[in-house]
Amino acid sequence: MAKKQAYTNESISSLKGADRVRKRPGVIFGSDGVDGCAHAIFEILSNSIDEAREGHGDKIILTRFADGSVQVEDFGRGMPVDYNKNEQRYNWELLFCEMYAGGKYGENDYTYSLGLNGLGLCATQYASEWMVADIYRDGFHYHLDFKKGENVGGLQKEPWNKKRTGSIVRWKPDTEVFTDIDVPLDYYTDTLRRQAIVNAGVHFELRDQAAGTTTDFFYQNGIQDYLEETAGADAFTPVVFCQSSATGRDQEDRPDYNVKMNVAFCFSNKTQLLDYYHNSSWLEHGGSPDRAVKTAFVGQIDAFLKSHNMYKKNESKISFVDVQDCLALVSSSFSTQTSYENQTKKAINNRFIAQAMTEFLKHQLEVYFTEKPDEAQKIAQQVLVNKQSREHAEKARLGAKSTLSAKMDIANRVQKFVDCRTRDTSRRELYIVEGDSAMGAVKTSRDSEFQAIMPVRGKILNCLKADYGRIFKSDVITDLIKVLGCGVELGGKSKKDLATFDLAQLRWNKVVICTDADVDGYQIRTLILTMIYRLVPTLIREGYVYIAESPLYEIQSGGKTYFAYTESEKADIMRRIDGKKYTIQRSKGLGENDPEMMWLTTMNPASRRLIKVMPEDAEATAAMFDLLLGDNLAGRKEHIAQHGCEYLDELDVS
Repeated sequence: MAKKQAYTNESISSLKGADRVRKRPGVIFGSDGVDGCAHAIFEILSNSIDEAREGHGDKIILTRFADGSVQVEDFGRGMPVDYNKNEQRYNWELLFCEMYAGGKYGENDYTYSLGLNGLGLCATQYASEWMVADIYRDGFHYHLDFKKGENVGGLQKEPWNKKRTGSIVRWKPDTEVFTDIDVPLDYYTDTLRRQAIVNAGVHFELRDQAAGTTTDFFYQNGIQDYLEETAGADAFTPVVFCQSSATGRDQEDRPDYNVKMNVAFCFSNKTQLLDYYHNSSWLEHGGSPDRAVKTAFVGQIDAFLKSHNMYKKNESKISFVDVQDCLALVSSSFSTQTSYENQTKKAINNRFIAQAMTEFLKHQLEVYFTEKPDEAQKIAQQVLVNKQSREHAEKARLGAKSTLSAKMDIANRVQKFVDCRTRDTSRRELYIVEGDSAMGAVKTSRDSEFQAIMPVRGKILNCLKADYGRIFKSDVITDLIKVLGCGVELGGKSKKDLATFDLAQLRWNKVVICTDADVDGYQIRTLILTMIYRLVPTLIREGYVYIAESPLYEIQSGGKTYFAYTESEKADIMRRIDGKKYTIQRSKGLGENDPEMMWLTTMNPASRRLIKVMPEDAEATAAMFDLLLGDNLAGRKEHIAQHGCEYLDELDVS
């Protein structure tokens, strides 16, 4: 075994130059994977955004090349890269090769800065396989080349007599630094759209060389235009835009700094949105602005409810969840000093920004409610409705907890449930069948190693039309939920509440609905799907729910048996056996099938037909379920009048 070296004074070392980033990219970019690579791209983009926001150029072009390289082009003043007498060095060395050097540390250079020119630019250069920069300013064209963090060829300079100024930086993230550099197109699209939202009047252009597409992003009035576009006609109040500024400090021994605040909001039952930006950076985790919004909106709406006697006697106060359920808000703030949680800029924690925004929003809401009493009344009433719905759901969730809480031996406690032997969740399949006769057929034909059976007795409750109280009084439904094992989705957040949904607790890899291929079977199938959609919709979205397709016809000819699942399959089989003797009969119900046929057509993974229930559009699915099974009688009547004729041949009438 090799002898360990002694821990001496010479054991201490420091990373220098490019190694400070190349060996520890996660420290600067938050990750050494694709997220870190994406953040490195944003660092270059942010420098161009700062230029445009200061009034230098109104267009930024980001190009995504097929070779994995990226280019950001702006039309600002161009980075100063020539000799710096004060520093006794060339500026390109400071900007591209020196950490914590740049033009944004002085008091008069950038009022509100998103990037840290010198940290982000330098770090991205260090993390690149190669980087080239072309800068146009002061009547010259400057060119720089870098390879793996090192400059190649120094600064090249030539006269430039055209009006164009600005910076063009192209680079390829290094796979020796990042484990993944394939930043998805969605990241670019989302980032440029967000930057267009908070940088009013700046054009952003995304060029995707591989796809040959160009996409423009532009909002003349920034967050106001965006919110009006997003909420549209669905909002029940118009978009309110307000702005203000303030000066203060985070603590007594720190200097004052300036804050500029822009907020657009409206109230809607269909569009819920909370987006926070600071110095153009999207604050994924919020921080100070989020605290201000919660405090101000809850405080002012609560005050309105109290002053207008809208609370019932001894009724509890509203919470921000009740407000958030109908609030669409975008906040874009700027400050001359910003305390980010880290270099990734996903949250800020400035105390003064939180205080200033809280006071600003409280005042704006007070004025708004005074000047628009009808709109204030609508908002207050809707928040109360949201509160009552939340409390009702909480009661239902607690009721479900008492029904579902016990960790039970399901085979003994759920009537007629037949479990399988394996405990391997990745193999376990649950067949939900209609009636005892179907259960008997499935039980004798199944593979008991991995296939379990849960019978449904009769037509279950329509879960779209019933409230939670009625739903959880149904033994059929509660038994099904117990067998699934993952709880129900009622909006609860407590992990200790066993009624709260937890996908990891699902006991099955496949949940297969197995009903007869007739009108009654289809209706029972629909009701089971409706129950799953209402109580555990994630199972559908994640692809755990299937329908077992039963054959319509059994055709025998020449000693062979053929199964036709559709009329077209029946016709195709008849063409193939043309001229031969045959017998054909409509398939019996599941309960009348012999075990061999059941195994072959319904249970055997190699020969059965399963339809995965995986709606691509959950809203469209919800709308159809509601139309067919909900309370919209007029809509259902109109739907039948328009489309009923399409199903005349399938009516089971005599």
